[in-house]
Amino acid sequence: MKIMFNKPRTSPAPPLDRPALLRFTGLCAGYPGRPVLHHLSGEIAELSTTALVGPNGSGKSTLLGVLAGVIRPTAGDLLRAGHRPPAFVPQRGAVGDTLPLTVRQTVEMGRWGERGPWRRLTARDRATVDAALDRLGIGDLASRQLGELSGGQRQRALIAQGLAQESELLLLDEPTTGLDSEARERIGALLTALVADGVTVVQATHDLEVARAADTCLLLQDGRLTGQGRPDQVLTASALTGVGQAL
Repeated sequence: MKIMFNKPRTSPAPPLDRPALLRFTGLCAGYPGRPVLHHLSGEIAELSTTALVGPNGSGKSTLLGVLAGVIRPTAGDLLRAGHRPPAFVPQRGAVGDTLPLTVRQTVEMGRWGERGPWRRLTARDRATVDAALDRLGIGDLASRQLGELSGGQRQRALIAQGLAQESELLLLDEPTTGLDSEARERIGALLTALVADGVTVVQATHDLEVARAADTCLLLQDGRLTGQGRPDQVLTASALTGVGQAL
């Protein structure tokens, strides 16, 4: 498996006719004794929102983990433009409620890639954390324990941690699952604003409303990519029936 960090000189245009920030070809990945992804080829356009869509077990989270660099592919090539690693925001359930962390400490962890977990934060690190807290509207929650927050507040804290990494690519795993409609709308508006500020956003979701609001969708079934393009082209009645989704 080959991972590259420079853009190719010539390449097909991605679905939005924008340069590809990520391109993968023949990608396979999984876990010991359990292959999940089977020969996926696709692209993520820069300065866009991309939704990874499919039923549970389709491979959305595994593909997101591969793009984030936390799961190593077993085959295929991954081309990643840019010089900073992606910022990865896992599902809220992956972060324990009982961890004795404040909101600020949670966001400060986003600076570990620059500073490491044991070195003191610099003035610039602290300014970056403050900016992320303010951007997510949770500066007043900085001293609160993470486990004390509502689902929407906690999700914003995790996104702030990702934002503190200052990456041009933000990867999120089911960021709106389990949230009420107001929290979902707030996070959706935030992600749209981040794209306008120069961040490329990719999120795994099974929420068709969220997927239809994205610029591009990648539709997965049984670890295979069955569709890629604009939501109105990909999320058709026949395609959704084929992957077991309902309109």
